[in-house]
Amino acid sequence: MSALTALAVGDVVAERTVHLTRESLVRYAGASGDFNPIHYRDDVAAAVGLPGVLAHGMLTMGLAVGTIQTWLTESGLHDTGRILEYGVRFTKPVVVDPETGADVTVVAKVGAVDEDSARIDLTVSHDGTTVLVKAQVRVRTV
Repeated sequence: MSALTALAVGDVVAERTVHLTRESLVRYAGASGDFNPIHYRDDVAAAVGLPGVLAHGMLTMGLAVGTIQTWLTESGLHDTGRILEYGVRFTKPVVVDPETGADVTVVAKVGAVDEDSARIDLTVSHDGTTVLVKAQVRVRTV
């Protein structure tokens, strides 16, 4: 029996915290092509009413689903093709302090199981606040 066929609703399958720095944002901007200055300039972020420089939403989303990739790899499956679908709603920004950065914490818990897949619910938070809601990954279990 594989680790995926033994899943039960409520099981926490993975947890991790990722530390972001301003350098992380610059690297992501280069990789993604998203050079919106709200992701690296405090003055621009303040001018548009933001509480500070924000992590890219897609970076946060990618970090969250990356937790599932790590879980699959650690389960010995090495098969990210098992991820059937993924969706989130953005609710709060991740503000990345120029000195201390920001920690994004992801907890992955089984939300539902059917005969050939499982829904993994992700709780994604920063500084005690949930930043993504309805963050759900459907994973093929057979």
